[in-house]
Amino acid sequence: MLWFLLCAGLLVAGYFSYGKFIERLFGPRPELDTPAITMADGVDYVPMSDKKIYLVQLLNIAGLGPIFGPILGALYGPVAMLWIVFGCIFAGAVHDYFSGMLSVRARGASVPTVVGEQLGSVAKHFMNIFAVILLLLVGVVFVLGPAKLLGNLSGIAVTAWVAVIFGYYILATLVPIDKIIGRFYPVFGALLVFMSVGLLIGQVYSGKGFYQSGIDFSNLHPEGLPLWPLLFITIACGALSGFHATQSPLMARCMQNERSGRFIFYGAMIGEGVIALIWCSLGLSFYESPEALNATLASGGPAAVVHEVSTSLLGTVGGILAILGVVILPITSGDTAFRSARLIVAEFLKLGQQALPKRLLIAVPMFMIGYLITQAEFGVIWRYFGWANQTTAMIMLWAAAAYLAKEGKLHWVCTLPAMFITAVTFTYLANADIGFGLALQPSTLIGLAVTLVFTVAFLLKFRSAKVVTVQEESA
Repeated sequence: MLWFLLCAGLLVAGYFSYGKFIERLFGPRPELDTPAITMADGVDYVPMSDKKIYLVQLLNIAGLGPIFGPILGALYGPVAMLWIVFGCIFAGAVHDYFSGMLSVRARGASVPTVVGEQLGSVAKHFMNIFAVILLLLVGVVFVLGPAKLLGNLSGIAVTAWVAVIFGYYILATLVPIDKIIGRFYPVFGALLVFMSVGLLIGQVYSGKGFYQSGIDFSNLHPEGLPLWPLLFITIACGALSGFHATQSPLMARCMQNERSGRFIFYGAMIGEGVIALIWCSLGLSFYESPEALNATLASGGPAAVVHEVSTSLLGTVGGILAILGVVILPITSGDTAFRSARLIVAEFLKLGQQALPKRLLIAVPMFMIGYLITQAEFGVIWRYFGWANQTTAMIMLWAAAAYLAKEGKLHWVCTLPAMFITAVTFTYLANADIGFGLALQPSTLIGLAVTLVFTVAFLLKFRSAKVVTVQEESA
């Protein structure tokens, strides 16, 4: 338990120290009117309070991510919690802050436009395609998961539940953001927090500790799966997730002051990191061994772990919370995924979204494609989603580094995590079955070689930029 408290304390300290440093480096300008004010349209650009935006942002970026990923990551042992802490502070929260604030500065633009402004038109066009594919994969993943659980609970065909969830997605994607998302999602966001904290308290009163004596940072995975690069793909939400770059612009269109950026973007990521720590800790402490955790995962996946842990620690209430977590939370991320995809396509086509027929023009074919994707095998969809997710994070971090370099500021705060996740994604692509299926050693060499090429090209392009420190800016 002390290990968990130390990790959570580091996350909170990171928000007040490194988060403040990142904020000062970016230089928010509270005197500027944000897009929520200058472009208010009553549909996507709608001013909302900071607290409401924070809870919506937390729910948008979280869903099942900080629950399922850390449960799977717990198989590797306590080292998974190190990735959550340091990944969140130095990569994930930095990524989320810049994806949100650069969107604010770009009139609430979606991630392809933000990337294009910093890395050029080729990167923008690539990101237009890549981001929409990622969002469709996210939406489909977060349809099939709850649909299967609801099918098992009710006896009604899974395809019927898929249709029901898609029907809700269409509604939530089309109506003004403050009618459903802005009204109900803060409540769901609070429930996500209370659910996780309640389970943590239940864990404390259960008297369960870590199953291993002391803190062992070696790889404890019962199937011998390697830490590199799989841990950094397995645990995305809670540490670093490119999906967040597609969600931050939604709230960038609702934020009323640039000073709120650290609380909303960096802070929501820290909040998600704490939730991820709780679930990773539960995975580590509830079961007597990694093999026992793996057996439950084999029988019913992470959803079975959520149900077993929740009902054991919290009784009947825990069972209700488990259903809430496994059904409602992915749905609330799936609908915002489709909403983001609609806005990205609208920006590409330069098609205004204030009129309902124009929203339908994009949404209808998009949902038809999404439904067709649901016919593919779930495991394949999930693996492609994991890789696409971290690849999006890689591109966004390089774009943020380019912005800082152009401004003559300390770009290494984004360049270093961009280099790391570049190595991860290309190693995974070379090694995984969905990629080239090479052995791990040559795959790692390929990942490092690509990272070196990217880094050298970046440094050559911005070699003449003068670094302006935070102290110089303050002066």
